Amino acid sequence: MTRPYSNDLRERVVAAVVAGQSCRVVAERFDIAVSSVVKWSQRHRATGSVSPGKMGGHRRRVLEPHRAFIVERIEQTSHLTLHRLKDELAARGVTVSHNAIWQFMRREGLSFKKNAIRP
Repeated sequence: MTRPYSNDLRERVVAAVVAGQSCRVVAERFDIAVSSVVKWSQRHRATGSVSPGKMGGHRRRVLEPHRAFIVERIEQTSHLTLHRLKDELAARGVTVSHNAIWQFMRREGLSFKKNAIRP
């Protein structure tokens, strides 16, 4: 991930826009994208600061509180699919993607392969 532009550049860009120059002219003058000028100006108007917002971080695990339910459903129904589990979670008010369930299963070491030879 790239680093944000310096606050010095951001302040000079916003000062130029506040002074009356258009975003396109300022973007060309400082050799940055017009969208950056627009976003920095909006941030300055909204917060009074041009500092960048927080980058990165960790997302909380949405399925962690529902681990007991998921394990119980897998033990009850050996032929349960991820899509079916997703539908059952949605009925309980938990909206997640198919991939989120798959990653949760892998992280928890849970597996339920469907094979006609296995009981």
